[in-house]
Amino acid sequence: MHLAIIPARGGSKRIPRKNILEFRGKPMIVWSIAAALQSNCFDHVVVSTDDPEIAEVARAHGAVTPFIRPAELSDDFTPTLPVLKHAVEASEKAFGSSLETGCCLYATAPFVTPNALIRGRDLLQHHPDLDYAVSVTSFPFPIQRALMLEKNQQLSMVHPEHEMTRSQDLPERYHDAGQFYWFRRAPIFANKGFFSSATAPVILPRERVQDIDTLEDWRCAELAHELLSHRTT
Repeated sequence: MHLAIIPARGGSKRIPRKNILEFRGKPMIVWSIAAALQSNCFDHVVVSTDDPEIAEVARAHGAVTPFIRPAELSDDFTPTLPVLKHAVEASEKAFGSSLETGCCLYATAPFVTPNALIRGRDLLQHHPDLDYAVSVTSFPFPIQRALMLEKNQQLSMVHPEHEMTRSQDLPERYHDAGQFYWFRRAPIFANKGFFSSATAPVILPRERVQDIDTLEDWRCAELAHELLSHRTT
């Protein structure tokens, strides 16, 4: 069985009701559900939520909600792995089948595309030694030349040895794009982290990556999403 698991609790604080707030004419979570369905990668698109309204929106747009996420896995401090383990076990019980591969797809990932999901699936299918395939993007500026504020509020370099190194001579570095994590069952239940030598990157263009944690982020994301909608992806 191949599952998309979309974690979507109801208690978001910085942007209340974030997972179903309207984003360019649709509840935010609908963008992730639609990409998962359009990819044809999954037997089921499962939404893991503690919130009846989120569950109703998810079902109305083609996802399934075969269980309710318990309160102890729905607070501000619960990490992703326990949520995924619960979702896998509950889904296996509901559907009567064992998980082969899964994809943790975030509810607030309106830039995710079916093609990116397919690329992640293909990496796991073609490389049986991999545990994960994770969406990443490159930093827009060399992190080797990052600055920090000292206690006296003066600037210093994190890596002063690179002060005179040209930007084009520094290797590119990447960060988690916060869209999706493809995984196999075993590493999830072994509590293996997402980033190791058994993880492959699904590299996304920076224009398709946007953290949405504040209302300012939200406005910027809508503007970028609108521009991208006029392009063929």
